[in-house]
Amino acid sequence: MFLDTVLTRNPALVDTATALHRSGAIPPDTYVMDADAVEGNAALLAAEAERLGLSLWFVVKQFGRNPALIRAVARHIPRFAAIDPSEARTLHAAGAQAGNLGHLVQIPRRDLPEMLAWRPEAVTVFDLANARAVSEAAAELGVVQDVFVRLEGVSGSVYPGQEGGVPLDALDEFASAAEQLPSIRIAGVTAFPCVLCDPATGLPAPTPNFELALKARELLTARGHHPVALSAPSATSMATLPLLAELGATHGEPGHSLTGTTPLHAIDPHQPERPAYVYVSEVAHTLADGRPALYGGGFYSRAGIRTALLPRTGLRLPVQGAPAENIDYYRLLDAPPSGEVRAGDTAVLAFRTQIFVTRSTVAVVVGLSTGKPRLTGLYDARGRAL
Repeated sequence: MFLDTVLTRNPALVDTATALHRSGAIPPDTYVMDADAVEGNAALLAAEAERLGLSLWFVVKQFGRNPALIRAVARHIPRFAAIDPSEARTLHAAGAQAGNLGHLVQIPRRDLPEMLAWRPEAVTVFDLANARAVSEAAAELGVVQDVFVRLEGVSGSVYPGQEGGVPLDALDEFASAAEQLPSIRIAGVTAFPCVLCDPATGLPAPTPNFELALKARELLTARGHHPVALSAPSATSMATLPLLAELGATHGEPGHSLTGTTPLHAIDPHQPERPAYVYVSEVAHTLADGRPALYGGGFYSRAGIRTALLPRTGLRLPVQGAPAENIDYYRLLDAPPSGEVRAGDTAVLAFRTQIFVTRSTVAVVVGLSTGKPRLTGLYDARGRAL
């Protein structure tokens, strides 16, 4: 999906990743991250958001909750949106500031005292029971916590496993009850996803959830809540920040743009953000019919994988499809025109991922921007140093 873009915009990353694998410094099933590119992308996004009057909360699940990269991003975008408590703790421990908690996964009640003590800007709540739990925990700490109301998405727009939220037609009733809770303040609304890129063109456009959030803000404003913020997550990037500002959002939540891997970056290699990672594997064996098998572990069902580069020969071979319900022990390539593939050959791929759901290694490299690349550490897919 992104291999052409990486080869166009960041060929030194491919060369460095190949050299690291050939030397034995990294194993197969490793994502190699260009920390300089990640930090440069964060700086671009922060400057553009400031120009447009938007606030940003950064998201790190896609690059494996990596502490070195968290620190690089936080130098420019200080506050995060954490998708779950485990991610929140990793971000907090790395020194980033809490922006939005409960963003996709509600905070378990037993974790609320710990996390509210960090004084997050907002806690997203999906229903009145969670709003009540936040109020009770905030009361114990002697604070009033701002909350964002997560809205139930428009039918057909919500990903399986991400259901929940307050229906728009029940928002008035929800607000009436939440206003009676002494230690929370309704400060904003959010929905997911609010922006998506067209699969064919890569161009971003608002989803029906964006209009839903705007209507919800109008309703809450009419009830006397002011100001009411609106966070519009998904596909937040240099290309979409002007759209967010034009449509009335107050917050964006960049994730894949930090690594230059939104769907738009696959179509247009000249987007401002630079691609910042590649996936490195190795030929494990060759089938009797000539198809090479790569070691797996880091393949993702929505990756959009197309080809793999075998740097020893320069071959680009198509990557064959695999059912999402199967474990990715291996991933097959098309058979080459002749016996040019050997067991042990390096394979470099670039595709859309969510590293935190893989079993991959993450290698962080600094110095690519100055021509002096250096491997600084290896981590697991949840950000723990190896």
